[in-house]
Amino acid sequence: MTTWYTLNLVDVLKQLNTDAAIGLSENEARQRQDIYGLNELTDRPLESPWKILWEQFTATVVVVLIVAAVVSAVLGEYKDAIAIFAIVVFNAILGFRQEYQAERAIAALKKLAVPTVKVRRDGILEQLSARELVPGDIVILESGNLVPADCRLLESSNLRTSEASLTGESEPIDKFAQRIATANLPLAERQNMAYMGTVISYGRALAVVTETGMKTELGQIAKAIQGIEREATPLQQRLDQLGWVLAIAILILVLVIFGLGLLQGESVRLMFLMAVSLAVAAIPEGLPAVVTIALALGAQRMLKQKALIRKLPAVETLGSVTTICSDKTGTLTQNRMTVTRLDMIGHQIELTMPEPEMFMMPSEKDEQSQRLKKEPTTALLLTAATLCNDAIAEFHLEQSNPIQVLGDPTETALIVAATRFGLWKTDIEHVFERITEVPFDAERKRMTTVHELPTTTDKLPDELSWLKPWELLFNHTPYIAFTKGAVDSLLEISSQIWLNDQITPLNDSWYEKLSHANNQLAENGIRVIGIAVRPVDSHLLATLPLERDEDILEKDLIFIGMIGMIDPPRPEVKQAVLTCQKAGIRPIMITGDHPLTARHIASDVGISNNGLLLTGQDMAKLSASELTEKVDQVSVYARVSPQNKLEIVQALQNRGHVVAMTGDGVNDAPALKKAEIGVAMGLTGTDVAKEAADMVLLDDNFATIVAATQEGRVIYDNVRKFIKYTLTGNCGELWVIILAPFLGMPLPLLPLQILWINLLADGLLALALGVEPAEPNIMSRPPHNPQESVFSRGVGRDIVWIGLLLGLVLLVVDYHYWFTGQAAWQTMVFSILAFSRIGLAQSMRSERESIFRLNLLSNKPLLGAVVLTFLLQLAVVYVPFLQDIFNTTGLSLYDLGISLAMSTIVIWAMELDKGLRRYKKAKS
Repeated sequence: MTTWYTLNLVDVLKQLNTDAAIGLSENEARQRQDIYGLNELTDRPLESPWKILWEQFTATVVVVLIVAAVVSAVLGEYKDAIAIFAIVVFNAILGFRQEYQAERAIAALKKLAVPTVKVRRDGILEQLSARELVPGDIVILESGNLVPADCRLLESSNLRTSEASLTGESEPIDKFAQRIATANLPLAERQNMAYMGTVISYGRALAVVTETGMKTELGQIAKAIQGIEREATPLQQRLDQLGWVLAIAILILVLVIFGLGLLQGESVRLMFLMAVSLAVAAIPEGLPAVVTIALALGAQRMLKQKALIRKLPAVETLGSVTTICSDKTGTLTQNRMTVTRLDMIGHQIELTMPEPEMFMMPSEKDEQSQRLKKEPTTALLLTAATLCNDAIAEFHLEQSNPIQVLGDPTETALIVAATRFGLWKTDIEHVFERITEVPFDAERKRMTTVHELPTTTDKLPDELSWLKPWELLFNHTPYIAFTKGAVDSLLEISSQIWLNDQITPLNDSWYEKLSHANNQLAENGIRVIGIAVRPVDSHLLATLPLERDEDILEKDLIFIGMIGMIDPPRPEVKQAVLTCQKAGIRPIMITGDHPLTARHIASDVGISNNGLLLTGQDMAKLSASELTEKVDQVSVYARVSPQNKLEIVQALQNRGHVVAMTGDGVNDAPALKKAEIGVAMGLTGTDVAKEAADMVLLDDNFATIVAATQEGRVIYDNVRKFIKYTLTGNCGELWVIILAPFLGMPLPLLPLQILWINLLADGLLALALGVEPAEPNIMSRPPHNPQESVFSRGVGRDIVWIGLLLGLVLLVVDYHYWFTGQAAWQTMVFSILAFSRIGLAQSMRSERESIFRLNLLSNKPLLGAVVLTFLLQLAVVYVPFLQDIFNTTGLSLYDLGISLAMSTIVIWAMELDKGLRRYKKAKS
């Protein structure tokens, strides 16, 4: 393996046959991908279809059935043996299909859960999935990124990486671009390399990809494979425990029925098959699989709504969310920042014109340059905003869209504003080379860059003519520092202001005036960025880099002015907030923006109507218990740090809330992990935030969180309906089989008939019930308690009384037809049970709504399953070949009508119960 860290940059680029300024061509990248493959770690392979199929035949209950079939064959009952085998195979095919689809669904989601990276291809900067990287790609690494592949650094600006995943060292490591002559160094000492899976904790860099996929250092460490592991959800665990409890209870019951049957004179063979059949019919063995399938299909539906579920338990937990803590910018707002105001001290410029489709052409640039000659302070303000800026702008005048800007929306808005005045970032960066920087930090709320000043101002372009009258100000210092950030943050470290081309001390009066101007803009929902400057001499620069460069550079600044920009609320957010409130979910805004801006937006979208707000400074004065007391009243938090987010989550959880928390930064990861649902921003979020999150918003939209929450409720509802449906029908079967011998009657159902009902009801009908769409009132009721039993809210009660009613109906019919000596007595019980299960599936689609108000076509899979099940049951009753297998007798039209009518009794009873509950609710 090449020791890339020992080579100089020229040799590195030569060996990789790439160009740092242009990158690879698309054609070359495709060819290399054919050679090297996708940039991904080999995950555990998908389960083999044969293995999935084998598991269908090795499940405990299936093994019992197979044993029963073998015993039947040995006893000479070949018909029963063949029928049981046929049902086992059919069940296996059905289970295989569902599990195979769920496995593929989860695999598809995992492929989407990879970071994106800024790559230079054909000289143009693009954002690509990290999977598409190949050796030789030129990438840009920024604070918060996961390093997407092994890379050799070409340029480094205060870069530090956290390599704990590889070296175990928790402290970030300083990086640089120079070659290292010493060979055979351990990973921790290869300071000009960045390795896949590590985290950029500070600074930024330009790098070339040297290794991808399994050839990376991470790829060679099998235990460090990243990915989403499938895990049992809490609901699955509870259902698994329920299955064991039911199994023990049913085992006791089967022994009782076995003994009763022998006392009634039934054969051992028949009672053995009956015991096996009862066990299979009564145990809801399909529950865990149904939950997995429901969660996987739900995750796929959420993906279509722009919500990527990284961990399946999140789908279930979403239905319990009581509080959504949302960032403002890009989530509640459109994330399309547009500069509307330039506020120099004593002079303002309103930018009310719409954003141009085409950016400034050379002829327009000359015209604006003349304007900037007359307004040197405006030119300085915009130049500072453009240079103290990590967004990347590339200009291609020959293309239909001549500018491409990638980066933070606030920073891209500043670049666009400067472009409208003829200040092009690529031009002025050639004049002012960036020497060092102090990256933005959520605690400081500002960033600083240091640039080398040109040695002479005689040949400067017109748009930079502002430098000439400033020569005396700078005293010919060789460097200049630009700082941008929150206005209050900048005023704290400024000692002077620039007023009418003069430097004036920043006294208390000016401090109050500037703060008031900032507040006025913020009250109108305008986001305000402050700009400051200071000269830097060679002696000061020589002291850098230090552990805290900001302590040296960010003091005694000259405050220039403010830039105001707007980011209007998303049009759909107001309705989404209203939906939340109706659903018993409380939306909370948490932002780093100015408190007045936050309050304005929160009021506009309906999040807050009491005006209460806490800032990070306010929270610092509160104890944990005091904050816990306030969180139920305060819905807006401004000027908060990532640590404040963590404190808010903890306080809400102390009050019993189930919290969904959004985040996009590196430091948001603890809050995302602490919350029950961590939600990362897919467009603006760092890779670290995405790794820590349970869900990634592909459109960064608050409304998407609400839609995902609704989907979580739908899935939980459907699982409860499946449980209720399955256990209700099973109870009905058990009651008639248990009670019949006490009336001196033979067993009312044969083993094969029970297995057939189990196949139709718990297979086709129950699975179709699992994809029932949302009920109309699903977002008009409070969220469910995540600790509640699956039998809560009436499910257990309904299972008992509906199952008992169904058992009594079957028993009455059974007794009447048996007592009157009619040959079709057993077929009548068999048919009524089958038709009842069909009706129950339709009626249980809704807990409150009448079956007659439901749209039959809203769940087409269930409608198809109902029709198919009905036809199959008629075939079993009337087709001679099937009559021989299932021991059925063809029913007369009268008897068929009776069986259909009797099967609706439980449906009418359920409709009456629903009606009474609706009446009580309306009355209350």
